Amino acid sequence: MSTQSDTMPESFPAQRAAPGALSATRPLYWSVRRELWENRSIYFAPLAVGGVFLLGFMVTLVHLPAKMRALSGLDPMHFREGMAVPYDFAAGLMMFTTILVSVFYCIDALHSERRDRSILFWKSLPVSDLTTVLAKASVPFVILPVIATVIGAGLHLVMLLLSSIVLLGSGQPVAPLWAQLPVIPMSLLLLYHIVTAHALWPAPVYCWLLLVSGWARRAAFLWAIVPVVAITAFEELVFHTARFAALVGYRLIGNAPVTSFRPDDMFPTNPMTHITPGTFLSTPSLWIGLAVAAIFLAAAVRLRRYRGPI
Repeated sequence: MSTQSDTMPESFPAQRAAPGALSATRPLYWSVRRELWENRSIYFAPLAVGGVFLLGFMVTLVHLPAKMRALSGLDPMHFREGMAVPYDFAAGLMMFTTILVSVFYCIDALHSERRDRSILFWKSLPVSDLTTVLAKASVPFVILPVIATVIGAGLHLVMLLLSSIVLLGSGQPVAPLWAQLPVIPMSLLLLYHIVTAHALWPAPVYCWLLLVSGWARRAAFLWAIVPVVAITAFEELVFHTARFAALVGYRLIGNAPVTSFRPDDMFPTNPMTHITPGTFLSTPSLWIGLAVAAIFLAAAVRLRRYRGPI
């Protein structure tokens, strides 16, 4: 009994210290999961877009055997161009959906918790404002690109399987289709394009929307675009140019130097596309934009520290 009583005082402090030493990233992990729980449009919107497109693609499969026979005599490059149109369109839809969901998510991310007063509950938890804002910023920068790529890859695979069934039913080979439309290389190119052109490149736009979301009391989207309209109007009136509006649009649509296209290679999901990560990472505009995005994020963290419910 004496030995047991002597060891108990030492074991209790050790047990109390153990949970704190588990992981410093655990609050961030649960904060990211909170965003997925509360914002189901993050994955429902790409799924809905992909589902609607797949229904339309199934309707067009009745013309696939005739199209396959018409393209069978062409060289592999032109054969791929003819067969890849719906696949490239599906990838483009995933990119466009990523932009839309990112914009609407960022403008509502910090504003919604103040509007429904749930910020009082979340601030009572041992989670810092920095962790909360970083978790919200991870959605357009990490979560959405991964979700869009997974859904895009799954969409391409289902399209290939359905096409193969139709071609086999008509007595035509499926090997050329799978050879010219490989799912894994197309998926990797889609991920690269979304991360570079639609996550890192428009980072200052997304972080500006997060900042306005934490500042505005109402009509956050209006407050986000009013400065752009005002600066554009002033520039047009004084200098007769619209470079600021062009810069914002240039950032938002992802017009970044991420690939080197040839005249016969115009689709970012083409396995023959020459990606240029070195050129992208060495572009001064990228790092200037990321620096501006970091300033906006720091301001958003400070705003959340002092902002209360609306």
